Amino acid sequence: MDLKEEDILGDKINEHWYYVSKGRAMRSFLGDITSTEVLDVGAGSGIFSRQLLGDDICKSAICVDPNYVEETQELHNGKKISFVKSIDNTTQKLVLMMDVLEHVEDDVALLKSYSDSMPDDGVILITVPAFQFLWSGHDVFLEHYRRYDIKAIEETIIAAGLTPVKSRYFFGSLFPVIAAMRLIKNITGKKRKAGSQLKIYSDSFNKTLITVHDMERNSLFSFNKQFGLSVFCLCRKI
Repeated sequence: MDLKEEDILGDKINEHWYYVSKGRAMRSFLGDITSTEVLDVGAGSGIFSRQLLGDDICKSAICVDPNYVEETQELHNGKKISFVKSIDNTTQKLVLMMDVLEHVEDDVALLKSYSDSMPDDGVILITVPAFQFLWSGHDVFLEHYRRYDIKAIEETIIAAGLTPVKSRYFFGSLFPVIAAMRLIKNITGKKRKAGSQLKIYSDSFNKTLITVHDMERNSLFSFNKQFGLSVFCLCRKI
């Protein structure tokens, strides 16, 4: 996740529909995979690690982000989370890269820097923004280099020496509306002004969006390789 979005959402981030829905999709996508410790790369506030700890999918977490002001530790439900700026080796068998690869120019090199030293049979769960034609001021604001489709992220994974296990699109429920809005802006030539599109909504609308994506997660997400705003990909080191 991006620390810029944490600054926008503040203490509302843990209940915001986007992070609630994405976290539930993450846990669903992992299936029965568990790990003693998770390594959360580009973790920001560690919201996804906290969700894994809360569901007992892991017992501790290391959150890595070069943008931390200082390195700290804290407890979440009695489980340790360490916030560090870097690590030397990947010892964990479960690694998260939630919206990370699009932030770096050489995505293959970043992925390899963590995967090369990880244990055999380790898995990495990756999410990235979907489809280059959806590029907008939101991407500019977050300093993205690119967006991906399933083919592109799987090619990146293979180039890093990993094996894709499964890939799906999520946020398909919003895809028609967002795609139409961005295509209209592109056609009309409106300037892509840099700015986050994440906003704080009323409690009722926030809950509605969570419900919509719960329905998607329990239906479309299991087989959706066609459309969405995010790509989820699970890959393995073999």
